[in-house]
Amino acid sequence: MIKKHEIYKKDKWNMMTVEVQGRYIILREISDQWGEETHTFLSRPAMMQWVKGRFPKEEYLDREEEWNQIMNAFKEV
Repeated sequence: MIKKHEIYKKDKWNMMTVEVQGRYIILREISDQWGEETHTFLSRPAMMQWVKGRFPKEEYLDREEEWNQIMNAFKEV
């Protein structure tokens, strides 16, 4: 069974989803800047380590609520 989580979606060109497929966690990031990128993780801690590098809190100093929403969405995976 595949469980799909939507992390955020601004429009059809800027979104991020995570699918849990057995022991694999597949993260798809679609952006109008880079196209589609897919990352595969074998554990939630590995994914969270990537997430903290991808969404550094320092870049969200004036948008802390947005950062918290993104982090909470990943924690629910």
